[in-house]
Amino acid sequence: MSFWESLKPAKRPPQVTGAELSADQRTLSLTFSDGVREAVSARALRQFCPCAECVEEWTGRRTYDPDAVPADMKLVEVVPVGNYALSFTFGDLHRTGIFNWEYLRRLATSGGAP
Repeated sequence: MSFWESLKPAKRPPQVTGAELSADQRTLSLTFSDGVREAVSARALRQFCPCAECVEEWTGRRTYDPDAVPADMKLVEVVPVGNYALSFTFGDLHRTGIFNWEYLRRLATSGGAP
């Protein structure tokens, strides 16, 4: 077998095909391409934002204290990022995180922790 024959494209994670924000803006319901439907709180999304402002780039150490996020955190805006992620504006106006499909699935299925 040649080197090129051994290369295979990585299996793509299920994509988000639907995102619905609750009326109180505190819960995001996600539908994935494999039919799974999960919900994740705005608080959990803010607690585990993957951006460089919240996570140290080189070590992966979280620099933003998850316990500092208020229980009533809201999502002000949900925006698609290409074909691979969502971005959010939170009630505290933080908005630099890009949440890819795989990360959203982990947050949603784990009950809020990645």
